[in-house]
Amino acid sequence: MSVDLLATRARAMLAHAYAPYSRFRVGAALESVTGAVFAGCNVENASYGLTICAERSAVAQAVAGGHRRFRRLVIVTDSDRAVAPCGACCQVVAEFAADTQVFSFGNREEKRWQLTDLLPNAFQLADARDRGGGDK
Repeated sequence: MSVDLLATRARAMLAHAYAPYSRFRVGAALESVTGAVFAGCNVENASYGLTICAERSAVAQAVAGGHRRFRRLVIVTDSDRAVAPCGACCQVVAEFAADTQVFSFGNREEKRWQLTDLLPNAFQLADARDRGGGDK
């Protein structure tokens, strides 16, 4: 699927975003290596720490559908600027595919990254255990 079509899928998710506190709506579309596409939106909560970002919403749908390897992530916002995914979202995507391409679209700006550029040293539990951390 083209990046433009992925952006269209992500943009459609803006209508479903639940953002009564920040008023910052985000839609995401995640393409698996098989070409399957999973969309998500942000879901805020009065207890801010319980908020779910659009990117993690899409990852959860993909994993629930049996997909764990990803090719591209497209983020769309209703603001002028393109935004990078937050660190938590980068870490969650990196768990499955650190080489994912990330595209972001605002109303007046577009950006593109490799996930490894956004999160060059993603946490890996195996690394922590190899260095003496974690349970043995």
